Amino acid sequence: MLLQKQLLRQPERAEWQESEMDKILALFGTFLKIGAFTFGGGYAMIPLLENEFIHKRKWITKEEFLDMLAIAESTPGPAAVNSATYIGYKIAGIYGAAAATVAVSLPSFVIIYAISLFLDQFLALKYVEYAFKGIQVCVVYLILSAGVSMAKGLSKNILNVGILFVTIVAMVLFSLFAVNFSTIYFILISGMVGILSYAICKIRNQEGHKR
Repeated sequence: MLLQKQLLRQPERAEWQESEMDKILALFGTFLKIGAFTFGGGYAMIPLLENEFIHKRKWITKEEFLDMLAIAESTPGPAAVNSATYIGYKIAGIYGAAAATVAVSLPSFVIIYAISLFLDQFLALKYVEYAFKGIQVCVVYLILSAGVSMAKGLSKNILNVGILFVTIVAMVLFSLFAVNFSTIYFILISGMVGILSYAICKIRNQEGHKR
């Protein structure tokens, strides 16, 4: 009887392992493609990640995606690598995180290494110079598109709208008057405002229950 149960469990384990392996391979292939065709850093990668993992594969929700971006920006390291690690771990555990991280970093490593061997000759090519100018325009569009998409996904409450409005106004003013203010400070200040808002709401709720 015990032997029969073990034999019945073996196909289930095999199916589970196959399913996990499929996810890991899908993660590796997807992040390899994104890493190879993303120019402009982690911000330019956001629309591609959103389209691939929210709309096409439906592996994560919009709220989970926004939380992932907040974590990726708040922790040390490139946002692209942090995002890949987070999504990989959420979908397929530690092996998924390793596969996604290696895949998103591999194209950049290979391309930069190849360019470094012929750097002077590469930069001297006029075609390369004008190609990069065209890519820069596309990167600006991708970053703006990512920002608009993330703003639409935010909960429409006073806190989120207020932080978004103040941040945009502050960034525009700092850019116009050439004030050096790191984006890290925006992240830290917004986080503290969120914690303060949560604490105030909690105190009010407690006072309401007491009454």
